[in-house]
Amino acid sequence: MTQKLANFIISIFGGITGTLFGKYFLVFLISMFPILELRGGLIAASLLNLPMWQSFLICFIGNILPIPFILWLINPIFRSMRKLKHLGKVVAWCEEKAHSKQEKIENLKYIGLFLFVGVPLPGTGAWMGCLIAALLNMDKKKSLLAAFLGVVMAGIIMLIVSYGIIGRVF
Repeated sequence: MTQKLANFIISIFGGITGTLFGKYFLVFLISMFPILELRGGLIAASLLNLPMWQSFLICFIGNILPIPFILWLINPIFRSMRKLKHLGKVVAWCEEKAHSKQEKIENLKYIGLFLFVGVPLPGTGAWMGCLIAALLNMDKKKSLLAAFLGVVMAGIIMLIVSYGIIGRVF
């Protein structure tokens, strides 16, 4: 699914991929999107034939950039959004989604957050992990570190998958 989304986004923004900067900018943007995050960014980078390590760095930065904002600002933003009828429904949906996955983090705390962010499975990642951490009122600095390390782990796994490293070794 992530590969299909990445392909779709590349096709929409195909015009900016005419330059190297445009390719990196698109990969950076994809890495910032919830759901796609670094995983989608690295797949897109691979599809655009961008160098592996530069792509990893761009995707990492794109994926971690929203994390502090989610951890420190999501609760006040949600409180404000709840006051508006239609946005309140969006908040309820986000909170319901986060609560359905909170058990995966709650039992192991920061190691759980690290694994939740670091294992690239559908429905996991830095956005959802940090949303859950914020809703559970986990320590923000420890959550930030766990999420950063999780993004690194997810990035290494996705490099292996996206760039076919296993196939090159064997």
